[in-house]
Amino acid sequence: MSNSILNSDFANQLENMIKDFVQEKLEFIMREEIKNFLQVEQEHVQNSRNGYYHRTLDTKYGKIEALTVPRDRNGDFQTQLFEPYQRQDGWLEQAIMKMYQSGMSTREIGKFIERILGSTYSPTTISNITDAALEDIQKWQQRPLNKRYSVLYLDGFYIKVRRDTYAKEVIYVVLGVNEEGYREILGFYVGGQESAHGWQEILQDLYTRGAHEVLLGVFDGLPGLEEAFKAVYPKADVQRCVVHKVRNTLNKVRKKDQFEVAEDLKLIYRSMTRDAAIQAFHEFKDKWSKKYPREVQSWEQDLDVLLTFMKYPTSIRSVIYTTNAIERTIKDIRKRLKTMNSLTSIEAAEKITFLTVQDLNEKWSTRKLKGFSTAYKALQDMFEERY
Repeated sequence: MSNSILNSDFANQLENMIKDFVQEKLEFIMREEIKNFLQVEQEHVQNSRNGYYHRTLDTKYGKIEALTVPRDRNGDFQTQLFEPYQRQDGWLEQAIMKMYQSGMSTREIGKFIERILGSTYSPTTISNITDAALEDIQKWQQRPLNKRYSVLYLDGFYIKVRRDTYAKEVIYVVLGVNEEGYREILGFYVGGQESAHGWQEILQDLYTRGAHEVLLGVFDGLPGLEEAFKAVYPKADVQRCVVHKVRNTLNKVRKKDQFEVAEDLKLIYRSMTRDAAIQAFHEFKDKWSKKYPREVQSWEQDLDVLLTFMKYPTSIRSVIYTTNAIERTIKDIRKRLKTMNSLTSIEAAEKITFLTVQDLNEKWSTRKLKGFSTAYKALQDMFEERY
């Protein structure tokens, strides 16, 4: 007999042993439930046990064909393990959501369920199950927000979505750091082309939901975005992403000069004080303005918003002079969406993004962002001074 057959037999025996064990424990729990029900809840009622009935139940360990469920003479007893007409224990919906989130199509999920349970789930049924997330999305997008956020990171990325035909549309993402230093995705918004007007509507929505006091907004150089941000949060500072600025500058510099220019730029944004940074910029200007006048002029025009982070405690500067925090977040969302080359609808994009965002927010809920504990007192003073 071949090893593969032996392995298959062993796997089947193990699966049956696990199912038997699960069935035994479920039936034990139900016997204890009806015992408690009759002795405590029905103490003053004329009632007693009335045998058993059998039913099937799909579990994550396989299908239990003849689960023995106790019953009472009055028909009042109901186990807490499952609903009267429930045919599976809730794991399947969760598994479907996870598979959908990982990028499996509704057809692929249906085939997988058929293989493990022998039950057929149509793509429409799978889609209906994942549609439950749409109600959760609406509630989540309307939830109240904290009053104070030390930082708001703003960024967007494009995905292919179908509306009659396929085209690229933006997903706006807002990542907040609250006054305690915990990250949270405050909202995401799918559809259209990225614009300053779109961002202003999103920021206004955040304000309406309670986010009234913000110290700093961190984002790239989208035209009009700074004005849109200031329209909603006039007392907040703006930090232009230094990493993006350096990258854009180096792309316009000759290859043989790129390393030297990059090192000279580091002397600016890695200075300990604003005065030292400005001095480093003047040295950079004297050295490179003749060879790269437009690039130097661009830095001079943007210097104020590139050095905003130097007003803040040194412990958090490394995480607020760049949009890296939100770019890593977007990378995680992209990874979940990537398995689908294009999405069949805006709703499909929203469902997968929402499920990913929920995972990230849960993970971050117990992890403070680097340096914010040390900076807490200084940031509180800044809130009090401004608001």
